[in-house]
Amino acid sequence: MADSVKTQEPGDGRSRRWSAHREQRRRQFIQAALRVLAASGPELPMDAVAAEAGVTKPVLYRYFSDKAALVDALGETGSAFLLDRLLPAIQAGGPPLARVRDAVGAYFAVIDEYPNLYWLLARWPAAEGGGPDVTARDRELIAITLTAVIGDYLRVFGLDSGAAEPWAYGITGLVQTVGEWWLRRRSMSRVHVVEYVTRLIWAALSGVLRDAGGIVIDPDKPLPALRPGLTLRATGSDGEQTAAERRADGQHG
Repeated sequence: MADSVKTQEPGDGRSRRWSAHREQRRRQFIQAALRVLAASGPELPMDAVAAEAGVTKPVLYRYFSDKAALVDALGETGSAFLLDRLLPAIQAGGPPLARVRDAVGAYFAVIDEYPNLYWLLARWPAAEGGGPDVTARDRELIAITLTAVIGDYLRVFGLDSGAAEPWAYGITGLVQTVGEWWLRRRSMSRVHVVEYVTRLIWAALSGVLRDAGGIVIDPDKPLPALRPGLTLRATGSDGEQTAAERRADGQHG
């Protein structure tokens, strides 16, 4: 048995080194694709990605079988960019108006920094006749997170938490729709659009609480503490969590 283990170790070591090398090369190609997107728009020609990475297209295709595979990897990267900033803002403590502003600001900051990546991912399923809709997946995950947070606060205030889900999906859709409008138009600064959206969300939430339960919330005072460790239950189409969702779960740890 000991001899058998010894004979397996060199092969296992080579396999681990190859896996690490392959993952490193994939990250390099993803970074090259991000640079192409930033410089040339959301079309992402594969020959431009290969040239930016300093390889031929056949070499690029060894690591990504086709353009869809590269876009899927970029989707995971984009989800990480967004969720790393947005989920902590949603779940942070502090005054409620500032929390809304920070969460809205985090979303707009990411789409402002990576607009062509956003448009590539938003348009990809329709352009290719189907496939994974990364923006819809992220929207679902954000709405689930908001549902948990809003539901907890409704229970703290003694109100029916059934309203949490439609509120969460409405807020998420509002922010995404205004974000797309702003990316197209750029008719105002990011600071101004974030403030307008923040005030609209705050007016809706505080107004409903006041009308439904006579609850008046001071926008500048922290809300009551919530239970720790909210659990996300969103899964990918195959029943397994996506990398973005696993990353989101890590924010709760």
